[in-house]
Amino acid sequence: MESTTSPADSPPPPRLERYNETTERMRARLVYQSRKRGMLENDLLLSTFAGEKLGSMDREELAEFDRLMDEPDWDIYYWATEKKVPPERWQNSPLLEKLRAHSCSE
Repeated sequence: MESTTSPADSPPPPRLERYNETTERMRARLVYQSRKRGMLENDLLLSTFAGEKLGSMDREELAEFDRLMDEPDWDIYYWATEKKVPPERWQNSPLLEKLRAHSCSE
């Protein structure tokens, strides 16, 4: 597990700014990105989460999900399945809590 995750003190990934992106376009992009992660476990976890939750998220929640999608795949997976403690920037995240609850559901 150590070889597949980022060090705990890693800075957040750099952001790719998307200017003038509408909320609906952002939502559609995030649905697509959640299905095309490159790691089957996250494709399944994030795409089902996106299918259930993104439609009801406001712009602020979508922006938080967008920031989460910038994180490395294995980190997201281990944080969502509670195998590793997330860095401080994600420790009190309501979004990550929702993703954790989703990962435990059948």
